[in-house]
Parts: sequence; structure tokens; C-alpha cells
Amino acid sequence: MRVLVLGGDGYLGWPTAMSLSEHGHDVAVVDNYLRRQMVSEAGGDSLTPILNLSQRAKAWHEVSGKTVDVHTFDLRDFDLVNRLVREFRPEALIHYGQIPSAPYSMTDRRHAVFTQLNNIENNLNVIFALVENDLDCHLIKLGTMGEYGCPNIDIEEGFIEIEHRGRKDTLPFPKMPHSWYHASKVADSTNIHFATRVYGIRATDLNQGVVYGVHTDQTVLDDRLLTRFDYDEQFGTALNRFCVQAVVGHPLTVYGTGGQTRGFLNIRDTLACVELAMLNPADRGELRVYNQFTESFSIRDLAVEVQQAAKELGLEVEIHEIDNPRTEAQEHYYNPTHTKLLDLGLEPTLLSEDLVTATLSTLLQYKDRAIVDAIAPRTTWR
Repeated sequence: MRVLVLGGDGYLGWPTAMSLSEHGHDVAVVDNYLRRQMVSEAGGDSLTPILNLSQRAKAWHEVSGKTVDVHTFDLRDFDLVNRLVREFRPEALIHYGQIPSAPYSMTDRRHAVFTQLNNIENNLNVIFALVENDLDCHLIKLGTMGEYGCPNIDIEEGFIEIEHRGRKDTLPFPKMPHSWYHASKVADSTNIHFATRVYGIRATDLNQGVVYGVHTDQTVLDDRLLTRFDYDEQFGTALNRFCVQAVVGHPLTVYGTGGQTRGFLNIRDTLACVELAMLNPADRGELRVYNQFTESFSIRDLAVEVQQAAKELGLEVEIHEIDNPRTEAQEHYYNPTHTKLLDLGLEPTLLSEDLVTATLSTLLQYKDRAIVDAIAPRTTWR
């Protein structure tokens, strides 16, 4: 299958490209290195040393004999997006290529506007490239569980049956995004749903939870194949950030009481979910929504998991509750459904499988690369 991966330099994009290439697919990637620029602007850097895309693709070919075709440009340039789609003619298009940070979007007006313009425009460019080239291509879009917020009812997978004044309908599940970034993803979901109804495209919206982990089956083959690992306050996800804090001797910074609960999944499961969606495509004119996570944890519980795993490695780690920089409930109901990917055959990788200890062991090799000043939260929602 011809697969185009957007955001191919990213934490998820590069491992996805290698995994699909190893599984026999013809893979091309696009990136403009915006993530690297934004992390640098935030005063951080990937804890793992990473090569540029061309160097990674060369190393991957040397290690595996497989190829990944590299393209470097901005997805907001429609002419370039349209040309690549026309020439490569993907059968599946995996869209990771967006600004993925809630804190970044909440920095100020400029960051909020840039996040919305970048994400919404590049997503529309992708839709119109598929439409104008009349491709029967399955769009697999990375959404986020943050689109839903934390309603006081069970969260369904994308849609909910409503009965109102004696009439029933199945409608998109109500959205209460956590940030300007999450709001941009809500707009993407709305636009993709519209495109399926009007243009008949195939689409799957993967509302992903918080991803953690450092290695996949491919990244362990050669250090040149490592994916990025962020830990700064803007781009480091909760568990990954705690792991880096542990290996450098920084207290684990729990926001508020730590009662905030979210869905989590290992990076290996992200790759599995994406491929399952790709191999079982949506119908023409259909939008499928899958809630993509495997387990739910409170932030407090995650901190304890990391503290205990660190102790096994001889690391003494403290947990500090700090003022929550975000506007969010400290304790809340959270019960999202996540059965559709399991029905397709997903075999979850669970946190209990010594994953924290394994991650900490790997990160200890690179702890001297940590920029400690980038760890503490500086971005507030107010």
C-alpha cells in the first residue's frame, strides 16, 4: 500500500514510517521541522539525540534494506501538498503533521492564532488535495481525547444517540476542548466530517490519549533510528516528563492535587492502532471515530508509578504538588469508551509490564543532555 505520513519527523511520525516500511508498504514522509523549532523556542531539546530525516532514512535503509521517501516542506503550502498527492497517489494518508501542544497554544495571542491557523489550514489543504486529485485515499487523522474535555457522562467513540422532545438522532459527541490547541482539533474533526458527507472521502479520526515510551521495534535496532523524546513543559507529555525528571533528580511536578484523569497508551500501541485503521479502511463517505488509548490513570497515580520504578533502579525521587498552571477540574468523572480498536485486534501494551522501568533505564543513558531549566511550567491558562 502507498502510505503518506505527514509529520514524519515527529515523536510518532518517524516510528510509524519505519514500522509501515518494514511491513512492506511504500512509505513517503513530509515534515518542515517545525516541532524542532518550537521546542528550541521553548528552551528545550529532545533528550534522545536525533538525526534529520534524510539521515534517518539513509540509516533505515542501511539497517533494514527498506526505503522511506523524504519530502521537506510546509503543509500550509497547498501547491506542494497537491503536487505530492498527485504524484505519489497515496492509498492511505496518515496526518500527524500539526502543532501538538496545549501549553504552546496558551502562551499568548500569537501562539493561539498560529496554532489554529497552522492546524486548520494544513488539514484543509490535505482534504482538498485528495478531492481535487479524485483519489480514493483513506485519510487517517490524529485527533485527541482532549477534544471531549471531561464531561460528567460517559464519553462515547465520536458519536452519541440523542433523544430530544420525542425524536432521536445520532450526533457527534459534544466537545469541550481543554485549550486553543484542542479547539483546533475540534475544528479539524468538524471539517473532516463535512468532507466525508459532501465529497465522499474515507476518513478515520483517531482521538488519541497521552502517549508514553521511548522505543519501538525499529528504534532499538540502531541509535541512528531513535525518535525524539520531549520533556519540557510545553511539549513533554505527562509520563515522559516524569521519567526525565526522575533520571535527572528533579522532583516530579504534579499539577494541583493530581486528580486529573486521562487515557494513556504506549508508543508501540499507537503504531499498531494506526496500522489497524489503515488495513481496515472506512467506507466511502464515512467518518469513523476511534478513541485511541488503552488505560486510564490519574496524574497522581502516574507519579507514584514512576517513583516506585525509579526506586528499583536506585533513584530516590520526590513528588511535589505545585500550583496548577491550567484551568481544569482537579477531580472529575472520566469514563471514555475505547472498544473499536480492540475489536479490530489491538493487543494492548500495559503500563504494568515494567514499561516505566525500561523507559527510565534507557533515558539514563541520555540524562546529561537534559536542559533542566526547561522542565518547570511557565505557561499558564490565565
